[in-house]
Amino acid sequence: MSNDSQRSAKGEATMMQSPSVSASSQGPPFSPSSTSKPPELPDELVQAGWSKCWSRRENRPYYFNRFTNQSLWEVPVLGQHDVISDPLGLNAAPAEGGDGNLGNGQRKRRGSEEQGVGPNSFKRAKVEPTTPISPSTPGVKPWTTAPEDKQVQSATPTTPSPSPAPAPYRPAVIYWDLDVQTNAVIREHPPTNHLPPHPEIELQRAQLVTKLRQHYHELCHQREGIDPPRESFNRWLLERKVIDKGHDPLLPSDCEPVISPSMFREIMNDIPIRLSRIKYKEEARKLLFKYAEAAKKMIDSRNASPESRKVVKWNAEDTMSWLRRDHSASKEDYMDRLEHLRQQCGPHVAAVAKDSVEGICSKIYQLSAEYSRRLRHTHLSLLQDPPTEACPSPPQSRLVYCYPVRLTIPSPPLPRVELHFENDIACLRFKGEMVKVNRGHFSKLELLYRYSCIDDPRFEKFLSRVWCLLKRYQVMFGSGANEGAGLQGALPVSVFESLNRQFGVSFECFASPLNCYFKQFSSAFPDIDGFFGSRGPFLSFSPVSGSFEAHPPFCEELMDAMVTHCEELLERSSEPLSFILFVPEWRDPVTPALTRMEGSRFLRHQLSIPAYEHEYRSGSQHICKRDEMYHRAVHSTAVLFLQNDAGFLKWAPTPERLADLTAAYRPSSSHPASLSSPGPAHVAPGDRDSAPKAADRPQGAVASPGSHDNNNNNNNGSSSSSGGSPQDKTAAV
Repeated sequence: MSNDSQRSAKGEATMMQSPSVSASSQGPPFSPSSTSKPPELPDELVQAGWSKCWSRRENRPYYFNRFTNQSLWEVPVLGQHDVISDPLGLNAAPAEGGDGNLGNGQRKRRGSEEQGVGPNSFKRAKVEPTTPISPSTPGVKPWTTAPEDKQVQSATPTTPSPSPAPAPYRPAVIYWDLDVQTNAVIREHPPTNHLPPHPEIELQRAQLVTKLRQHYHELCHQREGIDPPRESFNRWLLERKVIDKGHDPLLPSDCEPVISPSMFREIMNDIPIRLSRIKYKEEARKLLFKYAEAAKKMIDSRNASPESRKVVKWNAEDTMSWLRRDHSASKEDYMDRLEHLRQQCGPHVAAVAKDSVEGICSKIYQLSAEYSRRLRHTHLSLLQDPPTEACPSPPQSRLVYCYPVRLTIPSPPLPRVELHFENDIACLRFKGEMVKVNRGHFSKLELLYRYSCIDDPRFEKFLSRVWCLLKRYQVMFGSGANEGAGLQGALPVSVFESLNRQFGVSFECFASPLNCYFKQFSSAFPDIDGFFGSRGPFLSFSPVSGSFEAHPPFCEELMDAMVTHCEELLERSSEPLSFILFVPEWRDPVTPALTRMEGSRFLRHQLSIPAYEHEYRSGSQHICKRDEMYHRAVHSTAVLFLQNDAGFLKWAPTPERLADLTAAYRPSSSHPASLSSPGPAHVAPGDRDSAPKAADRPQGAVASPGSHDNNNNNNNGSSSSSGGSPQDKTAAV
């Protein structure tokens, strides 16, 4: 094994040491002979996380697994000593010898001892530090996330050092725990053939997606005379990716049907005018008049049948006449009249608008497919070895703990990305395009990269990949004020801690490197997120065993696909498997996904968290201010436990466990009351129809079981992201 490989493996092993150990006390493993290189490990062992290290205390080699923290004296044997290859004990007998039976804590302590970290370790020969080059604190091992390190501490070296290195950055508050080991078991699978990310391509993709958004805005104005429904383009991207078979990670290009149900539904809900929440009598009167006027104008300008013209005109004129006569009507009278008008005119207005709205949906999809083909052609030209059509790999039977996405296509040399810090914000610039992330989350990305990336031991591609990651999420959720933040909310830290403590949850089904709590998660973009720990999109992830948390984007099609996928997995597996699902409790009308979950034979318990009695972390948590991190949910959240028989026996939702989870959901008194969402307002008649459709909110919705109104997505209480920074949490489609 080459020196670089040894240093990479050793650097990962030393991540378990206390952050107080100075960088000068770390060094590469001493080799028994400086003239001979240790033999290479088989590729199968390397892929399983094994590397060969040297024990300075015992003066002999040992083998360390970066995924499980397991150490062995003898060469690992797949299916025997390799714990990750047989997590359920189904393929082979338990491992013998070595320290395969030691717990994680014992392995960590033993690893530290074998690396010579102790009171006298500074007396050893001084050698070159082995940590990969870090962009924020060169030559210094970053802080770990051990429980005792969660609070801010002074970084005072405990061992003498001739030239002490600067202390690594430590965030004031940590919203994640990367020490939790996974219990998610999958069948081994080959690397994927996604094209590796490149800043040039990401920049072009950003420009094309922005252009596509502008086209959508113009088509809605020109053809229907309305503004696009708020964030409907974002939900269109999510809904399309559920069924998309194209190559681009963001732009849909191979979908059936071509007409998006999500986009079509949301535009139709805003025709002839958008109905918003109404608080006062005068607002109701004005909205009623505008609806009647717009319906009459629309039916006159379109190719409608004589019957439709007659019905719409008569009802519109009757409404206007009533408004001129009666000036003493109450707000409820106006609302009743508006509901009646919508029932009478709505079907006729929809009929004349149907072809035009379908044309908008079709045009946007065709442009997206063209942009996708253009991007792929440019991307292939940048690769040194363009991919070839590979034969489908035979299904694997070996069970392993889940591991990050690996790419078959090697990454080409990446251009330089500039990094500088403005107070507590890391700014990354490429060709004049800047993306931002706070230093705490930037350090988190460093850690995730160390844990998950295997092709860049010296962090030479780290900044380029971070820039691509931030740009991707920024582009996906748009750059408008508050846009996308409601799609990327996350559960509070206390809830994650309770889920892990009571139900063994160690995996998030819908997350991103920016807002994940665990280091193992599913996300939307395997091509870039895989370098930071993603296991790929949840709908393509097939665990055999484990306990999972799912807080999906509030997109009807995605939530429905999630239920189908969970039930299929539970049906196939006889091993312990559990899914705890968090969805908005929309009842008027009820969403199909919620109805299906409540009727599922795998449902073990259902919990309802009342509105305004719980909160979520902002989707802009990686860039927002600390006092804007949390906000109250404006609608109830349904928590459903879907488990097979073995999962129910292992992680049953007992009253004690449920009480702990409910208590963890209570808002913290330390969070500012100003972050509470606005109080409930009366919903216009049309709002109930546009509700779940328009309030789809990716990932742990901040707007929480959300607002049934396109105009009121701001009610999620999320803050505006500064500097066009990326919006957090990808919906793992």
